[in-house]
Amino acid sequence: MAVNVDIVYKTVLLILNKEQRGNLSPDEFNKVATQVQLEIFESYFDTVNQQLRRPDNDTEYGDRIKNVDQDISIFKKYGVADYNSAGGYFTLPTASGATAAVQNFTGDGTTSLFPFTSITSSQLASSVISVTINGVLTTAYSISGANIIFSTIPANNDAIVVTATPEDFYRLGTVIYKDEKEAQLVQRNEILYLNSTPIIAPTETYPVYLYEDKKLYLYPKTIASDITISYLRKPLDVIWNFIIPSGQNYYQYNPTNSTDFELSKTEQTNIILKILLYSGIVIRDPSVIQVASQQVQQEVQRSTL
Repeated sequence: MAVNVDIVYKTVLLILNKEQRGNLSPDEFNKVATQVQLEIFESYFDTVNQQLRRPDNDTEYGDRIKNVDQDISIFKKYGVADYNSAGGYFTLPTASGATAAVQNFTGDGTTSLFPFTSITSSQLASSVISVTINGVLTTAYSISGANIIFSTIPANNDAIVVTATPEDFYRLGTVIYKDEKEAQLVQRNEILYLNSTPIIAPTETYPVYLYEDKKLYLYPKTIASDITISYLRKPLDVIWNFIIPSGQNYYQYNPTNSTDFELSKTEQTNIILKILLYSGIVIRDPSVIQVASQQVQQEVQRSTL
């Protein structure tokens, strides 16, 4: 179960404000929280590597490899790799079903600049952007900050739709041919050797692949379809969305378009401590950095025992 972003943000603010140590704006929090989630997510792989070098622990709830695998399981995906005949390679899935953010505009015939209100700056930065005008795809635009600017002014009543689809491919797992044969990863120099020796040359029964620049090159080159892959997607960016009530000067949590942490609830304390560590840097308070660093170090020591 995910960690609620509103609970974490309010807890961080409570701790920071208890001794008047400063504040953390929603935008600063979202950036720090996203970075913290990625750090914790990446640490899972180091934990697995460490545990594999130690005696196996097969207790029901204390098996750390099993527990980490459960934490990672939400990010495991399986998808089809599309073949690019011109380049002779397969492209990786860029999105695994994560919800796309959509913004609708209506042209008025007078302006080419439209401000985003339902797509955040972080979503714009980490997504594949698609823009249509009256259902026709266009690339005649640029994005500057929180605005989209068209090369020509859209006509009155033009229906403009901007879609931001998360580009969330993170780590390649297994490459599979026809749902039954696992392709083996090789390096380019190995391909030269394999192809020069008929007895060990790759075949459709024993395929191999190169992985370069997010592209898969399958061998033998007769393979032009039926490639699927298992992979890990990237955690979604954390978003604490808000509204400012009419006539007020404070932020009010808005669940719409907010995104919780995707980590297990067992990580809530660790998340808060790490955010406090970064918060001390943001608000330039050494005491917050010192206390949070000590607590984070204690958590790290416990996890490696």
